[in-house]
Amino acid sequence: MTSVSLMIHGGAGAIRDPHRYEASLRAIVESGAGLLSEGSSALEAVVHCVALLEDDPLFNAGRGSVLNAEGAALCDASVMDGRTLKAGAVAAIRGVRNPVRLAYAVMEKSGNVLLVGDGAERFAREQQFAFENEDYFRTEERVAQLAKAKRKHETALDHSDATDAKLGTVGAVARDRNGDLAAATSTGGVVNQRAGRVGDSPIIGAGTFADNLSCAVSCTGVGEDFIRTTLARTAACFVEFRSMQAEEAARAAIRYLVDRVDGRGGLILVDREGRCGRAHSTPGMLTATFAEGVVRVETTRALPDHMDSCDR
Repeated sequence: MTSVSLMIHGGAGAIRDPHRYEASLRAIVESGAGLLSEGSSALEAVVHCVALLEDDPLFNAGRGSVLNAEGAALCDASVMDGRTLKAGAVAAIRGVRNPVRLAYAVMEKSGNVLLVGDGAERFAREQQFAFENEDYFRTEERVAQLAKAKRKHETALDHSDATDAKLGTVGAVARDRNGDLAAATSTGGVVNQRAGRVGDSPIIGAGTFADNLSCAVSCTGVGEDFIRTTLARTAACFVEFRSMQAEEAARAAIRYLVDRVDGRGGLILVDREGRCGRAHSTPGMLTATFAEGVVRVETTRALPDHMDSCDR
């Protein structure tokens, strides 16, 4: 029997009111840690935690998803099992209460890895998933956020300086008692994004990756940057082939993101030994960690530490 580890994130960016998120992050990581301590798998724990994050309108996923240029909440999510390398993902889906649970169903029941749009929604109905109407996703903050972006004729990350509400993409990574790893990620995308745009969150190897030979990774930030650098898999390669530990691999991956594409965002990582790490090229990142029996919530870092941690 080995110790368990769990990390969750709620996005990266300019976090103006970090204390707003602390209670939710702590409660959710404690809930997931409880499952792992009772013997649940890493896969069960990450899906559980991300579903709870999706239910909280503080975060840009599920109910709290940002609105696209057409005023719709279209969600993406993915999950990966580090023991088997099985993965499931959904993109550009509308109305599904918990996209991460649908991604898990794609992995377990569809024979596919990625389903999108209407096809993914039909599969959700076949599997008797709960759907919500548009009002469930159209919170006052999100409507105001979209209106502001439209006035400025811009798209915006949920944690960018262009927005008032500092919320974000969510994810979780875990190692269970058996030493198995898993990762899950979920997002509503970018404020005022064009219809049809998909970021990194549902792309295995870009926004999400897990392999027992290396680590489990969940990313957040400008999706195009993470896709072009396949950043989740890149971080895993640093662990597997360069024998980096979690924190070193996380920082090396973000350094690579910045050096190659001047990328903005962050990631969380738990390695094959259960060590946890995080790094970001933004002023702050929302994370909570359970490791060695201790819960730690980190909602931001001062700018000098952030700049040093990424070697910019």
